[in-house]
Amino acid sequence: RGMDAAGLTLKLLLVGDSAVGKSSLLLRFTDGAFEPCLKPTVGVDFKVKKMVVDGHAVQLAIWDTAGQERFRTLTPSYYRGAQGVVLVYDVTRKDTFAGLESWLNELDMYTTKSNTVKMLVGNKTDKPDREVERKEGLQFARKRSLLFIETSAKTQDGVQHAFEELVIKILQTPGLWDKSAEKRGVQLTASSAQQDKSLCGAYCPLS
Repeated sequence: RGMDAAGLTLKLLLVGDSAVGKSSLLLRFTDGAFEPCLKPTVGVDFKVKKMVVDGHAVQLAIWDTAGQERFRTLTPSYYRGAQGVVLVYDVTRKDTFAGLESWLNELDMYTTKSNTVKMLVGNKTDKPDREVERKEGLQFARKRSLLFIETSAKTQDGVQHAFEELVIKILQTPGLWDKSAEKRGVQLTASSAQQDKSLCGAYCPLS
């Protein structure tokens, strides 16, 4: 392929309404764990996960944003330089699906890359009381040119696959990660992740 994605760090964001399971998805993906009673994220949480996709070793810096309105003012700086965004809704709560529109508007406003890869994830498929059908999610995703997958952080269903699909799509979009872009300071490396702490003030623990 001739692309040098080795040692590449990609910045991914998780966004969506409160309690749709963003933190649970992240925990399941990075630690292989599930906790039924995770506390709401305050500000932003941050995890790093290494994975090999299509023979390329990549490091994912995944930012989990707070869905609660009162923390929303914190988010613009986190959108900066993101190569992939995961929009999460809860398939058992129609309101979280309806809320996607405003998240997409926010993304358009704040993302610095026009070709950022976006994926729509319908989470909590393990629950019986579904309010959003799969085809609704699919239609929404098609209309907005988003990747789409349904997941359950609880049963692990679709979680690994979701992140793999997202990364593959990013790797297929060299403008998002190539070296010339890196020279312009777009690439998020471990050191600039550290620098990003200064953007958070006292709000977000980046453990």
